[in-house]
Amino acid sequence: MKPDLMPNNQKPIATKTNQKAKKKRSDRSLGYMLIAPSMILILIIAIWPVFQSFYYSMFDLRLNNPAKSEAYVSYKVNLQTYLDNYPFLISSLEDELDEATGKTKTELEAIKTNLEKVDAELKSDQELSSKYDEVDEKLTVMEPISEELAVSDLDKEVALDLEKAVTDSSERIRELKGELQNPEDVIGLSASLKDSVITPNFIGLKHYKENLTDSRMWKAIQNTTVFTVISVFAELVIGLAIALLINKAFFGRGLVRATILIPWAIPTAVSAFMWKYLYDGQNGIVAKAFAEIGLFDQMTDMLTTSTGAMFAVIFADVWKTTPYMALLLLAGLQTIPSSLYEAAAIDGASKWKQFLKITLPLLKSSILVALLFRTLDAFRVFDLIYVLTGGGPANSTETISILAYKVMFAQTNFGEGSALSVIVFICVAIISMIYIKFLGRDLLNDK
Repeated sequence: MKPDLMPNNQKPIATKTNQKAKKKRSDRSLGYMLIAPSMILILIIAIWPVFQSFYYSMFDLRLNNPAKSEAYVSYKVNLQTYLDNYPFLISSLEDELDEATGKTKTELEAIKTNLEKVDAELKSDQELSSKYDEVDEKLTVMEPISEELAVSDLDKEVALDLEKAVTDSSERIRELKGELQNPEDVIGLSASLKDSVITPNFIGLKHYKENLTDSRMWKAIQNTTVFTVISVFAELVIGLAIALLINKAFFGRGLVRATILIPWAIPTAVSAFMWKYLYDGQNGIVAKAFAEIGLFDQMTDMLTTSTGAMFAVIFADVWKTTPYMALLLLAGLQTIPSSLYEAAAIDGASKWKQFLKITLPLLKSSILVALLFRTLDAFRVFDLIYVLTGGGPANSTETISILAYKVMFAQTNFGEGSALSVIVFICVAIISMIYIKFLGRDLLNDK
């Protein structure tokens, strides 16, 4: 049917439909504009560091190795290190040549010639030559040299020639050690010269492959899972009981609510130190009490055995964070109308029946939020265990966060530490998706 032959009553309908569609698109655009600042902030604060960690995890980054202290994807030369050693090495070789004879002299001449040949190759690059002269001049007058000036790109063939020449020279000098006048000086300079060559340290997913086959990492994840499941379950049960109690009207309820929140208000490091004294094998009150009631054979078992140490950190965590769980659940309980309980009581429902049919279903959203927050917090636990046990004894309480910290900072292996951090993020993301998938449908209206 042609548009001009369309009945008049159908034109307004089409116009209204188009207007509704335009209004819907306008509302959607407005909604995106309103949440855009928050999304950008989340991207900068939360998502970008994860991508940065993933990028670093693909390199062999080690702060204790100058050649691997940054992420390098191409061959480079540290001109400062090179010129700090090369001239003195040549000078030392010349001094040795003056004293050497026969085969030793011939060998030293070959080493010197080889090094000078590679040095000439470095100077043949016009851009590198200008930096070479500038760095040399600054070293002569003892001026500071920026990293941008010191580190320069190097052709792969020249880099390999330099690395081979330095390595061969170092090995040949070591073989001549007994024939040299000052062997330690020559050997030291040749070894230091080798550090001037920076090779690419990109290794791809090697760190992930190594970690996924590392029994220590899986043990750390197991420890983290045990700590998380037991502590969060205990906090949920005890926190719900406390929330139900302080939700009732009784004399002094305000004081009780304030008192219950004291453990949660104490900084985690402070509470960890406090519990460390309470668990002490000689003077700890809690350790003595547990030994008296038969939980442990001796007071020292609290922090010196695997089971005792895990029980100690879980008990301390439950003591500290149960009030937080109770506070979240109390907020949910106060949203349930009291008229529902009154109607159920009139119908003859018992207190237990009211709890199962009214309290739990209506508290589901609050339980989800409380469990989600506490599970993610418990899985990332660091400060409590770091202060209380340090991950010991024998790594029995070492969580994945503690392991990542030890690898990254204690061993200064930033590449592998970044890989472990990404693994922690993946685990946290999986936990979040599980909660939202199976427990959050009502909260998020997600079918």
